[in-house]
Amino acid sequence: MISRRQVLVSGSAMVLAGSAGRAQAAPVLTDDGLYSEPWFINSFLDLRDDLADATANKKRFAIMWELKGCPYCKETHFVNFADPTIQHYVKNNFAIVQLNVIGTREVTDFDGTKMTEKQFSQKYNVRFTPTFQFFPENLAEFVDKSPDKREVARLPGYLKPAHFLTLFRFVREKGYERGDFRSYLKAQGD
Repeated sequence: MISRRQVLVSGSAMVLAGSAGRAQAAPVLTDDGLYSEPWFINSFLDLRDDLADATANKKRFAIMWELKGCPYCKETHFVNFADPTIQHYVKNNFAIVQLNVIGTREVTDFDGTKMTEKQFSQKYNVRFTPTFQFFPENLAEFVDKSPDKREVARLPGYLKPAHFLTLFRFVREKGYERGDFRSYLKAQGD
């Protein structure tokens, strides 16, 4: 005879198993033609505040640069971020602001300078999409440095999912303090 406890345990296990197999939230196509993840930061584009909020929430801050029609930007969303392991890790450890490399929205840089997204991308020499920029946890560590010295890591272009996740781990674990990404990748056996 089956006990009530066995039915409850079995039912709970089935509900959990069913929810584990559900697809992740799909990216949404925005008005400017970029795909966006529902868990990206909804920002006022004052990067000082975004960095402070990320740090207060024990996350690392990153910018994802995109361009309408970019096939590798789309692949980043529909392949890399669609992988539940990658999405879970990035969502729980990073605060990401999405910017348009030719965009017209006003961005306030870490040093307080206001400019358009396009001007900001030029200031930071962003030339490819997608590009991810990763920054230190504290503004004081880099605000007085030139833009090319502010990042702790950069991903210019597309990486296959396994290496993509490894790059985010490299930043989260501060692997850049011990060496470059290639060395970290080798040490991981990838």
